[in-house]
Amino acid sequence: MPATNNEIIYMRLPYSLLIFLSIFTTSVNAQKDTVKLKEVEVTSNRISLPFSKTSRTITILPNEDITKSAATNLADVLQNVAGVDIRRRGIDGMQSDLYIRGGNFDQTLLMIDGVKMDDAQTGHHTMNGILSLDNIERIEIIKGPAARIYGQNAFTGAINIVTKLVTKNAAAINFGYGSYQNKKGEVSLARKYKEGDIFASIGYQESDGYRFNTDFENINTFLKSNYKNYSLITSFGQRKFGANGFYASPAYKDQYEETQTILVTLSSNYSSGNVTIKPRIYWRRNEDMYLLIRENPSYYRNLHISNKVGAETNIVFNSRLGKTGVGLDISRIFLVSNNLGDHQRTAITGFIEHRFEFLNNRLDMTPGVAISSYSDFDTKAFPGLDMGYRISEKVKLYGNIGYTYRVPTFTDLYYVGPTTKGNTDLEAESALAEELGIKFTADNFQLDVALFNRKSDNLIDWTKDIETNKWEARNFSEVMAKGLETTVNYQFKLGNYQQKINLGYNFIDDVIKNNQVQFTQYSLNSIKHQLTYGISSKFSPILSQHISYRYIERTNGQHYNVVDAKIGATLKTHMEFFIAASNIFNAEYTETNLVPMPKGNVMAGLTFKL
Repeated sequence: MPATNNEIIYMRLPYSLLIFLSIFTTSVNAQKDTVKLKEVEVTSNRISLPFSKTSRTITILPNEDITKSAATNLADVLQNVAGVDIRRRGIDGMQSDLYIRGGNFDQTLLMIDGVKMDDAQTGHHTMNGILSLDNIERIEIIKGPAARIYGQNAFTGAINIVTKLVTKNAAAINFGYGSYQNKKGEVSLARKYKEGDIFASIGYQESDGYRFNTDFENINTFLKSNYKNYSLITSFGQRKFGANGFYASPAYKDQYEETQTILVTLSSNYSSGNVTIKPRIYWRRNEDMYLLIRENPSYYRNLHISNKVGAETNIVFNSRLGKTGVGLDISRIFLVSNNLGDHQRTAITGFIEHRFEFLNNRLDMTPGVAISSYSDFDTKAFPGLDMGYRISEKVKLYGNIGYTYRVPTFTDLYYVGPTTKGNTDLEAESALAEELGIKFTADNFQLDVALFNRKSDNLIDWTKDIETNKWEARNFSEVMAKGLETTVNYQFKLGNYQQKINLGYNFIDDVIKNNQVQFTQYSLNSIKHQLTYGISSKFSPILSQHISYRYIERTNGQHYNVVDAKIGATLKTHMEFFIAASNIFNAEYTETNLVPMPKGNVMAGLTFKL
């Protein structure tokens, strides 16, 4: 009898890991001490609610979990979240693209404290301005149709990075050294005042690279200042890196790229009675310089500079009928490029939603609509509905349905390169997405299960009819994606020490209907099966450990297992030491464009807290 799909998955897992999971699960079940999971309020520019009251698929990664993980950068943290696919090129997330539930990097929105980091040139730049892990308070991940309220680029989901909260005066110095001459350092300072606070950090990193022409140099700075009800955030990130096979054909080994990303935002918060108003102005600038041949800039060079300037206001009304959220975001985008040409785009996004609660607050309904207008595309409205029913204090059913929309990037429309070309006749993408889920929440245990379905029309992808042809941007008539997502969080105590287990599984089945082309980047790279497992443990006052594991199987049949680990030590009250190891079993795999990922590598770090 042939093996089933599930049997095939488990046959591919390392036997040592399965034995470890079995032994550890048995020991967990024997424990009687429990710890209560903290209730977190999900922050957004829209209606904010405690996590337990939301009727959406939301994952919260608190600072404590981020710090304990084996990851040393944001891309690696997100890689271990079910339903999230980070396709990296190299170590430390040097260049990486963000995907959620089978969407592509142009269909997923990244925000910093609610400020959209999308780039009209290309979604490849979404992760350029990501912050150091030491600058992050928590990460909020919303998946599926409920993300529609954020408008453009939240086609399949959105991620909001909540930056560091200042609770006391502090200072820290971090040093790290690892494989491939990977050196990094960061200095941060936090000060709290009577009517405000300030947090600032500056970091530097460089490496020789894990193979030919993958060296890099990074500089990042971050400043956050709060005064009364005003908040100022500024960040700067610069990356210079060899891009061996990163883009176009893997045969192009001499590629090189430099990026600079700046974010400046000034926001405020006014509350009067039952009304809260949150106005904000922002500016995001991204500069990208690309060379096909690093040592010969004149052969082929692209230089793109994009500026996005905007203002938004979000208002929440509380009344006997529930909560009403209203918002308006107006932005102007400017692109100057030697390849794409000079272009401008005005984007206006408005939304309104209202949360009703019935049956003694057991049933909640949140209908809403987002409206987006673009100067170079049509105006569209995206209605949606979120519903939830609390069966008991621990169990809640929920469902979402809504329309989403994405206009082409300037790269989709105008790019011309040695292996790719844009298409000025592209139409905007649209989709109808549905989701049905159940949440179980106890003092020390959380279980989320969700079924989802998405029908996309005019999906934009890079295609070609003959393998030797250039990739060309085209619209597909229809793409169907359906799947299942499950996450489990469990905390318990052994003696006086807290332990935590995270388990996630995501399945996606996507089909391109009426496919008239032979090759598409979309269908070749989607994740079909994703299994993630992480355990944070502590057995002594000094040492702590973390092991993370993920199994990936993509649509084209490629599959791999990756195990990362970290050991941390608190040497003194103000000194911490760690050793993190990535891909410790030397798995051979690629995540995008046939770029081989590094085999086993390590990073050791030391932190001084002043």
